Amino acid sequence: MVWFAKDQGSRRGLTSDRLIVVSALLIVVGSAWAYLWAGAGMSMMMPAVWTPGYAVLMFFMWWIMMVAMMLPSATPMILVFARANHHQLETGPARVATSIFVLGYLATWAAFSLVATLAQWALQRMGLLTPSLVSTSVLLSSGILIAAGFYQLTTLKRACLRHCRSPLAFVSTYWRQGALGALRMGFVHGIFCVGCCWFLMGLLFFGGVMNLYWIAGLALFVLFEKTVPAGHWLGYATGVVLLVWGAGMLAKAI
Repeated sequence: MVWFAKDQGSRRGLTSDRLIVVSALLIVVGSAWAYLWAGAGMSMMMPAVWTPGYAVLMFFMWWIMMVAMMLPSATPMILVFARANHHQLETGPARVATSIFVLGYLATWAAFSLVATLAQWALQRMGLLTPSLVSTSVLLSSGILIAAGFYQLTTLKRACLRHCRSPLAFVSTYWRQGALGALRMGFVHGIFCVGCCWFLMGLLFFGGVMNLYWIAGLALFVLFEKTVPAGHWLGYATGVVLLVWGAGMLAKAI
């Protein structure tokens, strides 16, 4: 695979592709955050009546939230894919194939959003969530913190995080040609990303699913964990903090 352009025309094309991808990502992420800022469907702030329409609303609320939170941290991987794809002319225009890669990535978070919606439904039926989707149970809150903290220290978490932090290695290992190949690569990357962050997303039930400060804080943490040089150590330290926090909360309740 040829990774770097050798002539000025190729460099200009690569720069153009990069600008298109970055611009598109900014529009999508900005729109998702605007939706969340607007309230993500104010009906969720009232006592829930789980009709099919309400369930669909909740699913899209979760999915749009995942787009807002996770797409920024996936940007380095997306840009590396676009760069590699620029030199694979048989896959077609880079911006088209890159959008397919992103679609595959977001499909995995759609699956996660479905699970999160079902979890929300179950917890609300048991009376464990407020109308604003915050845990009402000390046992549930401490359990979420302890589980998230423990997962931060597991081998599975480290393995998934390693893939997310190594875009070049991922693209080299999982490269597939064509639109279906791009979709598959995005889906596989999404699996690693969900594996890395799913327990962190569970913290939304602790801090508030519609608490924008909590959502933004988690999104920034995920971004730092995946991109800064010491991100894996940040993950370890956070795991310890969450364990201590959860254990302390549980001890006070007992």
